[in-house]
Amino acid sequence: MQFEKVHQLSGRLSVPGDKSISHRAVMFGAISEGKTEVSNFLQGADCLSTIRCFSQMGIEIDNNKEKGTVTIQGKGLYGLSKPNDILDVGNSGTTLRLISGILSGQKFETRLSGDSSIQKRPMERVITPLSMMGADILSINSNGCAPLRINGTLSSRLRNVGGYEKQLHGIHYNSPVASAQIKSSILLAGLYATDKTSVTEPYVSRNHTEIMLRQFGASVHTENTTATIEPNAKLTASKIMVPGDISSATYFIAAALLIPDSEILIENVGVNPTRDGILEVCKQMGADVTIENLRNTEFEATCDLRVRSSKLHGTTIGGSLIPRLIDEIPMIAVMACFAEGETIIKDAAELKVKESNRIDVMVTQLKMMGADVEATEDGMIIRGQTPINGKSPLTGTEIDSKEDHRIAMSFAIAGIASEGTTKIKGAECVNISYPSFYEDLKKLVVR
Repeated sequence: MQFEKVHQLSGRLSVPGDKSISHRAVMFGAISEGKTEVSNFLQGADCLSTIRCFSQMGIEIDNNKEKGTVTIQGKGLYGLSKPNDILDVGNSGTTLRLISGILSGQKFETRLSGDSSIQKRPMERVITPLSMMGADILSINSNGCAPLRINGTLSSRLRNVGGYEKQLHGIHYNSPVASAQIKSSILLAGLYATDKTSVTEPYVSRNHTEIMLRQFGASVHTENTTATIEPNAKLTASKIMVPGDISSATYFIAAALLIPDSEILIENVGVNPTRDGILEVCKQMGADVTIENLRNTEFEATCDLRVRSSKLHGTTIGGSLIPRLIDEIPMIAVMACFAEGETIIKDAAELKVKESNRIDVMVTQLKMMGADVEATEDGMIIRGQTPINGKSPLTGTEIDSKEDHRIAMSFAIAGIASEGTTKIKGAECVNISYPSFYEDLKKLVVR
């Protein structure tokens, strides 16, 4: 797919539902009692992997793709059935890590795997704490990655909760990294433990799990950077309205900021305080982004975002801000190329173990477009240059997405803001999180 420079964006759009929340709605609905109804569900490949895995374990799930609604008939904490085949999570790290916590407390053995990218992503980060809780979980190839074998520790020898004896025990785990996937996996295993389970992070990661588990009736509380869950006899079905994904909105925020004479309105965007770091960075860089119609602040806050073209300047991004925008960093790196002065991104080593090594990929390919950028051990330094007489500081070239959806979307925006033609190899990988991305972008272009 190729992209040419455009001269103006205008209009309004709604981005698809939040990927993180869509995953969790299916998982928690499956292990709750009753019918869970989910609206604005993300119909991306990753979330469909979660549906497929739980369907294989006997959960009845009705996915109305046209309406964007999903109905899950839950069977309770102990109602999952042994799948007939290996569970294939596709490209979804969220599915793999979170489901591991749930499966650790079941009464059957499961094997999980995914595509070639998933089989390279580190799983010791959940294997270690789950094993500390008494889980029987191992990397089949002994390399700390998928495929995994999980032998549920639930025993039918003695009666207790749900007719089974709980075998997992609670722990207080000090996570070396701030990761919602690690935290969530441990908290979900904590539902099946004999006593309370806590996770302390160096910084607070996104808290969708804590919010939604409370909505399903779990006893979860947080204090500073520690989240604690009590063992639960049951979860109760709920209705979930999934807000628009702020990670998906970021590409359009950046596009409107970089393309001259642009103004767009992005409606119904989730602005959970543990996810809205991109808005703080925009403010630091001098961007004209306005929050309108803020609502639903009790659970998952949403708003409309009005974005106008802006002259940006460099900034420093690190520390506790990183977990709030880890998925947005590739797009921020592109924005920094158009900003006056130096932008430093640090404390972001987690980018190395995403769908690709996003530090190396962004630095290498931005350089190919003419950017002044260098990699550091935990981030990158970008020396930006504002457009002069309408001429972009970047020039189009051929980009390899490395089958990473965030890389592909970031360079699509770079392409429409750059001189010449930008070609993206593997552009279809956006289906992982945003199947209609290119169509939505095209609708905003003023001809």
